[in-house]
Amino acid sequence: MVKQNATSESDKTNQALNQKRCPMKDVDNKIIAELLKNARLSDRQLAKKVGVSQPTITRRRAFLENEVIDGYTIIPKWTELGYEILAITLIRVKHGVASRENAESIREKSVKWLMSNPNIIMSGACRGDVDAFMITLHKSFREYDEFMQDHRREMGQFVEDVSSILVNLAGKELLKPFHLKYLAENL
Repeated sequence: MVKQNATSESDKTNQALNQKRCPMKDVDNKIIAELLKNARLSDRQLAKKVGVSQPTITRRRAFLENEVIDGYTIIPKWTELGYEILAITLIRVKHGVASRENAESIREKSVKWLMSNPNIIMSGACRGDVDAFMITLHKSFREYDEFMQDHRREMGQFVEDVSSILVNLAGKELLKPFHLKYLAENL
């Protein structure tokens, strides 16, 4: 009996510590789920969907916007904007290239190049058989090819191998288009 009480006290302490680090409440997950489905909802509309008062939504949304939500955006129909290709590019860095002496300068050059290319929508380090990845959008294969040639010119000295997966955004084989609303089901 005593051991169970000690465990439950420990669990309470851990819950309290987690609450201080990230004071998320159940209502916060419901708010995020609704905003993932439709970020244009007003606080009044959110309150009806979540089942709490509008002032509660306003207060919790302000917290979420400061601590959890990175921004609001749209998800366009890519082909209507002229994008035909989504590329997932996997990069293996040359062994020993990023020594302690030059790692920071390589990182700075990489970040500068990545940030100068607006068609790169996400990039970073990763684990597994490759060291880094890029997710990019292109209006044509020619544009993708020119992008990859530029990557080779600017970053090739650090790269051992590059492979890409190309997704035809206009094709009939795109079975589940990209959207964040699907995550709402997991919250």
